[in-house]
Amino acid sequence: MRWSRCLPLALAFGLAAQPVAANPLEEQQEALSAFSTHMAEEHGLDRDQVNTLLADARHQQDIIDAITSPAEALPWHRYRRIFLQDDRIAEGAAFMDEHRELLDDIADDYGVDPAVLVAIVGVETRYGQHPGQHRVLDALVTLAFDYPPRADFFRSELEHFLLLVDEEDLDVSGIRGSYAGAMGIPQFISSSYRHYAVDGSGDGRRDLMNSVPDALASVANYFTEHRWREGEPVVAPARVDNTDRVDEFLDDGMRLNTTVGELRAAGIEPEGDFDDDAAALLLALDSDNETEYWVGLHNFRVITRYNHSPLYALAAYQLAGAIRNQDEHNQ
Repeated sequence: MRWSRCLPLALAFGLAAQPVAANPLEEQQEALSAFSTHMAEEHGLDRDQVNTLLADARHQQDIIDAITSPAEALPWHRYRRIFLQDDRIAEGAAFMDEHRELLDDIADDYGVDPAVLVAIVGVETRYGQHPGQHRVLDALVTLAFDYPPRADFFRSELEHFLLLVDEEDLDVSGIRGSYAGAMGIPQFISSSYRHYAVDGSGDGRRDLMNSVPDALASVANYFTEHRWREGEPVVAPARVDNTDRVDEFLDDGMRLNTTVGELRAAGIEPEGDFDDDAAALLLALDSDNETEYWVGLHNFRVITRYNHSPLYALAAYQLAGAIRNQDEHNQ
């Protein structure tokens, strides 16, 4: 565990120095103290050291601002343009070519399409170039104790983060990531890092910050653990002859709440040869001047387990296709 060497010696028990908020309320102090006690009693971490870590965290208002206005709130036609750019596609094809042998080995082991793996890290960090600028400690403490709508979730992630630091011997103060505390080339949150990260390089470590083999193998493992089906389709555009019944199939929870056959019976026809009994979901997305309809299948649902946004899943799928086409063109 690499905690104490990273911390200012002047910081002491509790909320010494600058606390997580400029003027912390008494209940916030109590919540921080209770969290430290929980980490000590449940996991055997040193309570004083946890308190010192929490005191070292800094409230970041831009984190609160970012989580209340994520990119996924954009309409589809604007969101898509962020990721389906010529330079990102070209970089993805170059990344695929550079790591072709590794990707082929991972595909053999996990059964996940290499282009999909490349697209995921392309969307997340532009192939590892932009893993995030926020200290993960700051992000998680800010959201755990100063963002009530999701405080429980982020306190759980903070708990996982401190355990991850202990287990993997990480520099707690030096780890940087997204405003939501996701880290590394594939932007795993702490709980996912602990549960799904694997050693893809064979060096005995799970290093998602620096190791491309670990990052790609970990994404593949995540997909496999969420029951990715090798060789099966992901999503298809749909023709809608009559929009009267569209609303009954839409589901914000991204559940596979219908079948291809039921959609066809309602006048919603996905492009492709799919079995009528295939589980499916319907998407209605804002394009520039019209609504686009898409039918997501089992593997689309798997991608939404990585990121719950259907916009994310569709952008990743389309980026994967564009990278695959560019890679084939380059051969």
